[in-house]
Amino acid sequence: MNSPGLKYAGSLLALGLCAACSGGAATAPSTAGLNYQYIGKTLSVDGRPITAARLPIALPRYATILPDGHAKSKNFEYVISYYGSYASIFDYPKSVKQIGTINDVGGQGCTNVLYGYGKKTFWIVAGDTEINEYRVPKKPIKTLSDSIGMPSSCAMDAGDDLAVGILDGSGSGDVVIYKNASGSGTVYTTPLSQEYFDGYDNNGNLFADGWSKTTGAFQLVELPQGSSTFQKIATSNTVEFPGSVQWDGKYLTVFDQETNNIYQYTISGTKASLQGTVNFTTSSDCAQTWNVGNLVYCGDYGTNDGEVFKYPAGGAAIAVFTGNFDGPLGVVAAKQ
Repeated sequence: MNSPGLKYAGSLLALGLCAACSGGAATAPSTAGLNYQYIGKTLSVDGRPITAARLPIALPRYATILPDGHAKSKNFEYVISYYGSYASIFDYPKSVKQIGTINDVGGQGCTNVLYGYGKKTFWIVAGDTEINEYRVPKKPIKTLSDSIGMPSSCAMDAGDDLAVGILDGSGSGDVVIYKNASGSGTVYTTPLSQEYFDGYDNNGNLFADGWSKTTGAFQLVELPQGSSTFQKIATSNTVEFPGSVQWDGKYLTVFDQETNNIYQYTISGTKASLQGTVNFTTSSDCAQTWNVGNLVYCGDYGTNDGEVFKYPAGGAAIAVFTGNFDGPLGVVAAKQ
């Protein structure tokens, strides 16, 4: 794996060119004083494993387009910071400025659609043992508990079942599925030593990624709809570091945090065949992405902010959120 931060000089130059036209100001990570270390390939902050790939690099970030100040958007975006901290609320495209905060949460988010803006509700991994549901923009609805480890991810299928992945603890690598997003959940063992991200496709199949128990390399796995056993899925290309797993309306997509690529796959049996690649040229480390159809939101741990990219065009960010961030690990979007 490449050394953190070495390949981003080009991104810094590209972003610097935007400074004159945008008038933006740099945002420095607030997590600079924390204790970072790698345990194998997993980054740990103050002893707590996280799903980001690399250390913060404190690049200056700028909004590259002017938001539509007249827009009457009822869309809300949530950039979710480090575990136990907060989520920053935005209403893009009306503005790129933070409009609110949800406290005492952290990690990743998901909502009640496979892709796009969630329908009035969304979920956030709240900390070491909790997963919280909210009604937009920030009203608490429900809390589910996890008793086997530290949750890392969540995903909801079309039938309102909620899947929560476990990054660390006694259940490291497992997935807990809460039927109808309620109860204590059913634990499923996976071939992963650590589960990083998960997502359902349009047929109710659950996919997750992380590190393989046997090889230590990237591994994509699937729980076929109606099955109780996860199976390994071989990708036709090499994925270097686990990233978001999400259906995009046509393909199962996997984000590679090392290359800043979204890989688009078709799945047949236990094989994932690459159909396309979407590259983000100005991101550092999208610790989670969320696809809403023509846009992808990025919670960028490397630059301590949130970004907006065109999809499937990719390229440079078309907007960068401004506000308070504390090591973003997640992002999700929902509609009122």
